[in-house]
Amino acid sequence: MEIRLHKSFTKNYRKRILHDKKLDLAFEKRLTLFKQNSKNLLLKDHKLTGSMKEYRAFWITGDVRVVYKIENNLIRLYDIGSHNQVYRN
Repeated sequence: MEIRLHKSFTKNYRKRILHDKKLDLAFEKRLTLFKQNSKNLLLKDHKLTGSMKEYRAFWITGDVRVVYKIENNLIRLYDIGSHNQVYRN
C-alpha cells in the first residue's frame, strides 16, 4: 500500500516532532515497521471511536501517536503528536 501525508500531518510533524531527534528517529523506525507489517504488536495499532471512528492510530512512543485513515489502497497519515494533541475535540 502507498502511504501519503496529509498537509496537517506535515505541519504537525515539523512543529511537534522534527526538532526532537529522538522522536524523529522513533517515528522513522515505527513507520518502517508499519510499512512492513501494520499489525505488528509493537505499534499497538487500533481503531478510534466517537467522532474519529473513521480513523486508526498507532504508537510511536508511550504518548506519541500517528492518526491515519485507509482509503482504498492508500494510507493517509493525518496527524502526529501526543495523546492530547491528536485526540482533541
